[in-house]
Amino acid sequence: MAQQGRQVRRVLIVSDFASVTGGQAKVAIDSARLLADRGIGVLFFAACGPVSGLLDHPGIRVICLDQRTILDEPSRLRAMTTGIWNAAALRSLREVIAGMDAGCDVLHCHGFAKALSPAIGRALAGGGIRSVFTMHEYFLACPNGGFFDYRRQEICHRPALGWSCMTTNCDARRVEHKAWRVLRGAVGATLGKLPRGLRDVIYISDRQRQVMAPYLPRAARLHHVSNPVEAGGPRVDAAANRELVFVGRLSPEKGALQLARAAASLDMPVTFVGDGPEEERIRQANPDAQITGWKTPAEVQEYLGRARALVFPSLWYEGQPLVPIEALLRGIPVVCGNWSAATESVQDGQNGIIYDRPDAGSLKAALLRLPALGRFDPGALADHVAPATHADRLIGIYDGMLSRAA
Repeated sequence: MAQQGRQVRRVLIVSDFASVTGGQAKVAIDSARLLADRGIGVLFFAACGPVSGLLDHPGIRVICLDQRTILDEPSRLRAMTTGIWNAAALRSLREVIAGMDAGCDVLHCHGFAKALSPAIGRALAGGGIRSVFTMHEYFLACPNGGFFDYRRQEICHRPALGWSCMTTNCDARRVEHKAWRVLRGAVGATLGKLPRGLRDVIYISDRQRQVMAPYLPRAARLHHVSNPVEAGGPRVDAAANRELVFVGRLSPEKGALQLARAAASLDMPVTFVGDGPEEERIRQANPDAQITGWKTPAEVQEYLGRARALVFPSLWYEGQPLVPIEALLRGIPVVCGNWSAATESVQDGQNGIIYDRPDAGSLKAALLRLPALGRFDPGALADHVAPATHADRLIGIYDGMLSRAA
């Protein structure tokens, strides 16, 4: 049902994916449904299928190009070229925009790095309707999207696309891949007008805003919108549990190996929900650890229900990690490092533990503080990340964009 005084009538949501492949696509799809439930028409434009059943809504029309991601494309040459400049996606997006009304329609982009490419920046910067871009990661500035040196396993402080950045192989793959990413970033910053052509940008955490501030246009309006999150299960009496739980990919930047070592030294039971290249090293460091592989969202909630704490030892900034928030909403404390955006939902000594160095020793010291944690009230956090709050904030931003255009 339309709300009195609202200006926005239709939103064109732009995403790499039309199905839930990760947190970024999930937020794009969730927001589409939230807006449609408010009576706002939604066009969901995506490069890659399949189309999720979650987009089956009378207020949503899907336009899927059925393209491949740069990882799924069998021709490496084609993957490299379309990953830098996906001309077909830009052309199709411009055709859709041409049929929209600049007086009451807006465009909301949720990323481009997996398929759409920086080419779509041309449509965002001068496409005929007002646009806003949500930063789910750091690809608007950093070539590898994370300000993380995968070779040294540490946060990278080199100026993005500066000389030291371009001459350092920080990529998890070969040096040729870093060179390709630098080229893509340079093309995006020039021909793609990203981020210099953006006038409205959404950030999902203060940490992300601080990191990205030097790279965003001075004229850009920055808006804080938390991802929509709901508790996935009932409240948990975490103090009655003993098990440490990790949820995520078992890759070096996620810090799971440090948790394995810290838990082994303290003889604390630990479960890793996920898989990845670090699995064997984790088993060697902690033979008693349970590694479950990937589980359904419902199964993940079952593991969280047995947790004394959700340990989030990620070594990089992150954007706004969802699993720590899901744990906190169920009364489960979170242990994380002070460099991570996860800390923005954690009050040290109340609903979790924050440690200050990315090493197993500091994590071990943090885990020793867990017995002092009691019950806490997640009510304020629940209000902050509620889907209704997310929708209200988006509509307010859209209306503001249209008012300024008028």
